[in-house]
Amino acid sequence: MRIKRSVTRFFGALILPAISIAVVSYFGAYAIWGERGLLQLEDVQAHLGMQQEQLALVQGERDRLAHRIQLMEPGHADPDMVEELARGQLMDGGPGQVAIPRDAH
Repeated sequence: MRIKRSVTRFFGALILPAISIAVVSYFGAYAIWGERGLLQLEDVQAHLGMQQEQLALVQGERDRLAHRIQLMEPGHADPDMVEELARGQLMDGGPGQVAIPRDAH
Protein backbone atom coordinates (compact mmCIF):
# COMPACT_ATOMS: atom_id res chain seq x y z
CA MET A 1 0.00 0.00 0.00
CA ARG A 2 2.75 2.35 0.95
CA ILE A 3 4.73 1.51 -2.22
CA LYS A 4 1.66 2.08 -4.38
CA ARG A 5 1.08 5.47 -2.81
CA SER A 6 4.77 6.34 -3.19
CA VAL A 7 4.79 5.35 -6.87
CA THR A 8 1.55 7.28 -7.51
CA ARG A 9 2.94 10.35 -5.81
CA PHE A 10 6.21 10.06 -7.78
CA PHE A 11 4.49 9.82 -11.19
CA GLY A 12 1.94 12.45 -10.20
CA ALA A 13 4.78 14.85 -9.51
CA LEU A 14 6.30 14.14 -12.94
CA ILE A 15 3.15 14.76 -15.00
CA LEU A 16 3.25 18.57 -14.90
CA PRO A 17 6.98 18.85 -15.83
CA ALA A 18 6.53 16.26 -18.60
CA ILE A 19 3.62 18.19 -20.13
CA SER A 20 5.58 21.44 -19.83
CA ILE A 21 8.60 19.93 -21.57
CA ALA A 22 6.41 18.57 -24.37
CA VAL A 23 4.77 21.95 -24.97
CA VAL A 24 8.08 23.82 -24.93
CA SER A 25 9.65 21.24 -27.26
CA TYR A 26 6.74 21.52 -29.72
CA PHE A 27 6.86 25.30 -29.94
CA GLY A 28 10.67 25.33 -29.94
CA ALA A 29 10.78 22.94 -32.89
CA TYR A 30 8.23 25.05 -34.75
CA ALA A 31 10.29 28.18 -34.07
CA ILE A 32 13.30 26.56 -35.74
CA TRP A 33 11.90 24.30 -38.47
CA GLY A 34 8.40 25.70 -38.89
CA GLU A 35 6.88 27.64 -41.75
CA ARG A 36 8.07 30.93 -40.23
CA GLY A 37 11.05 29.53 -38.36
CA LEU A 38 14.69 30.51 -38.31
CA LEU A 39 15.60 28.24 -41.22
CA GLN A 40 13.02 29.95 -43.46
CA LEU A 41 14.36 33.42 -42.66
CA GLU A 42 17.03 33.33 -45.38
CA ASP A 43 14.52 32.28 -48.06
CA VAL A 44 12.12 35.01 -47.01
CA GLN A 45 14.88 37.63 -47.13
CA ALA A 46 15.93 36.50 -50.62
CA HIS A 47 12.32 36.69 -51.80
CA LEU A 48 11.98 40.15 -50.24
CA GLY A 49 15.09 41.33 -52.11
CA MET A 50 13.65 40.17 -55.43
CA GLN A 51 10.34 41.86 -54.68
CA GLN A 52 12.10 45.11 -53.79
CA GLU A 53 13.99 45.05 -57.10
CA GLN A 54 10.74 44.49 -58.96
CA LEU A 55 9.14 47.35 -57.03
CA ALA A 56 12.00 49.67 -57.99
CA LEU A 57 11.51 48.78 -61.67
CA VAL A 58 7.77 49.39 -61.49
CA GLN A 59 8.25 52.69 -59.68
CA GLY A 60 10.77 53.80 -62.33
CA GLU A 61 8.29 52.98 -65.08
CA ARG A 62 5.55 54.80 -63.17
CA ASP A 63 7.74 57.89 -62.81
CA ARG A 64 8.55 57.82 -66.54
CA LEU A 65 4.87 57.60 -67.44
CA ALA A 66 3.96 60.34 -64.95
CA HIS A 67 6.54 62.61 -66.60
CA ARG A 68 5.12 61.91 -70.07
CA ILE A 69 1.62 62.65 -68.79
CA GLN A 70 2.83 65.90 -67.25
CA LEU A 71 4.26 66.90 -70.63
CA MET A 72 0.81 66.46 -72.21
CA GLU A 73 -1.25 68.51 -69.73
CA PRO A 74 -3.68 70.90 -71.43
CA GLY A 75 -2.66 74.52 -71.55
CA HIS A 76 1.08 73.94 -71.54
CA ALA A 77 1.66 70.82 -73.61
CA ASP A 78 5.18 70.16 -74.82
CA PRO A 79 5.19 70.58 -78.62
CA ASP A 80 7.76 67.84 -79.10
CA MET A 81 5.66 65.38 -77.13
CA VAL A 82 2.54 66.28 -79.10
CA GLU A 83 4.40 65.82 -82.38
CA GLU A 84 5.86 62.51 -81.23
CA LEU A 85 2.41 61.20 -80.27
CA ALA A 86 0.83 62.45 -83.48
CA ARG A 87 3.49 60.85 -85.65
CA GLY A 88 3.26 57.63 -83.68
CA GLN A 89 -0.49 57.47 -84.10
CA LEU A 90 -0.70 58.60 -87.70
CA MET A 91 2.54 57.12 -89.06
CA ASP A 92 2.19 59.77 -91.72
CA GLY A 93 4.43 62.60 -92.75
CA GLY A 94 4.56 65.46 -95.16
CA PRO A 95 5.58 65.26 -98.79
CA GLY A 96 9.05 63.81 -99.14
CA GLN A 97 9.11 62.41 -95.58
CA VAL A 98 9.41 58.78 -94.75
CA ALA A 99 8.02 57.38 -91.50
CA ILE A 100 10.23 54.74 -89.90
CA PRO A 101 8.66 53.01 -86.92
CA ARG A 102 10.98 52.56 -83.96
CA ASP A 103 10.78 51.06 -80.53
CA ALA A 104 9.38 53.21 -77.75
CA HIS A 105 12.03 54.67 -75.44
